[in-house]
Amino acid sequence: MVVISDILVQGIQMLLVFLLAPLLTGFIRKVKARLMRRKGASIFQPYRDLLRLLRKEVVLADNASWLFRATPYLTFAAIWVAAALVPTFATGLLFNWTADLIVIVALLGTARFFLALAGMDVGTAFGGLGSSREVMIAALAEPAMLLIVFCVALVAGSTQLSTVANFIASSQVGLRVSLGMAMIALVIVALAENARIPVDNPSTHLELTMVHEAMILEYSGRHLALIEFGAFLKLLLYISLIGCLFFPWEIAVFGAGPLSYVIGAGMYLLKVTVAGFLLAVFETATAKMRVFRVPQFLGAALMLGLLGTLLLFVSKSL
Repeated sequence: MVVISDILVQGIQMLLVFLLAPLLTGFIRKVKARLMRRKGASIFQPYRDLLRLLRKEVVLADNASWLFRATPYLTFAAIWVAAALVPTFATGLLFNWTADLIVIVALLGTARFFLALAGMDVGTAFGGLGSSREVMIAALAEPAMLLIVFCVALVAGSTQLSTVANFIASSQVGLRVSLGMAMIALVIVALAENARIPVDNPSTHLELTMVHEAMILEYSGRHLALIEFGAFLKLLLYISLIGCLFFPWEIAVFGAGPLSYVIGAGMYLLKVTVAGFLLAVFETATAKMRVFRVPQFLGAALMLGLLGTLLLFVSKSL
């Protein structure tokens, strides 16, 4: 009976992130439209777009290899697994022992690797352009992400997300400058990894400025639906990660009871709503930067992660 309840709670978390990811994107688009004094589409429009793409026929280039066909499934699976592993409303779930920060980084890196290869597979100019830009961004974002992992691990003594969330939520931490630096660095990395303003504009179709969209121009039908769904899940993953690491308020401890789970789920939905609103306001008030300035933007995240880690090393040695 205990195993069945464990599987049920873990399944609820996987289903929660699966259903919530398109709604988050629709909410952000709606808020941005209202801030621009437009009515905007419904917050449920991403669901309709995914269903429309699933009903369409897949069109493949003659020289597309097996990698081009397999990439949508591989990327979607890797991102969904990573998003489902991040504790949302409760810690210590059935599969949370695998929810290690380094594992999350590895899963996201795997999805990026296959998507960049697929962008170059057909041999189009824009696919190669988008893949090269994606790799350039990853070369700076991944070291910054690893430094953030080291900084958090030095504070909590572990890279396991449930352990980190429980430690940060306790009274042993308090306010730390190093954690503030790590949080700002993670926000910068999240903007870059999700192709959001100021790194990329998710609503543009101007090829010369695209990064993510340029890699998937040749996809259609269910393949494009899986890639778009993966992008929705990736955005929710980073918001969940920020909430788990730095704002683990009211997150339930495993076995605390149904009421604690309900309170944790309600607080998680509130965190996602606030984060989506702040992201919409930021993107409305900020312009996209030139692609040559992106290394400077991500360099700030790298330096903040490094400074936070060094600050912890110095404080522990004194």
